[in-house]
Amino acid sequence: MMQFLEQLVDSISLNSSLAGLIATVLLVFWYWLIWPQTQFSELVASRKKQSRVFIATFAINALWLINASVSPQIHVHFLGLVVLMLMFGWRLASIIALLPVLFFAIFVLKQPLDFALYAIFAVCVPLFVCFIFYSQSFKFLPHHLFIYIFFGAFINGFLSMLFHIVSWALWLNLSTDYDWLYLADNYLILIPLLGFPEALLNGMAITILVVYRPEWLYDYCDRTYLWKQ
Repeated sequence: MMQFLEQLVDSISLNSSLAGLIATVLLVFWYWLIWPQTQFSELVASRKKQSRVFIATFAINALWLINASVSPQIHVHFLGLVVLMLMFGWRLASIIALLPVLFFAIFVLKQPLDFALYAIFAVCVPLFVCFIFYSQSFKFLPHHLFIYIFFGAFINGFLSMLFHIVSWALWLNLSTDYDWLYLADNYLILIPLLGFPEALLNGMAITILVVYRPEWLYDYCDRTYLWKQ
């Protein structure tokens, strides 16, 4: 056990970069802009909600740590961000997802100081895009249970993976020696292979929650999506 811990510590790099510092500043500014004061106060006051956050965080963290490494800095794993968003709202979900990012940066990337960079491309960008898509779906599409699950969870799950991979690939192309052809052949090609299972994972999870734990969902209401009266 001690030998494993020593090897783990030795493999972790603490080299910082200007990009990492800029990303940290941007991340702090972003969270200052979106900080959900009311929701956070409710979370602190509610033990039931704290339990749900713990369960969700544990599940997402386990999901992220089950990953496959294609090459240095190119790792593939499921996200589960849409479930977080539909359970807690996109602002609080953005905060909850920071713990999986931290574990991923330490134990997978082995570059803790790249935490902010990965948080931007693996959490902030996908979650914000999913929130925009979800809100526009609610605005323009009929309020039906099928619409909520299919557009809010299935399609959004695919979009979360799509924007994560594309944004991270763009960053790798700008900041490393990986050219666009290599990224397209070895990373972007995985979008369908990961996107559809991600959509299925989020869609099934939300379907189960709608049936058995609708009160766990952030803004789901039977009167809106089912009974209409």
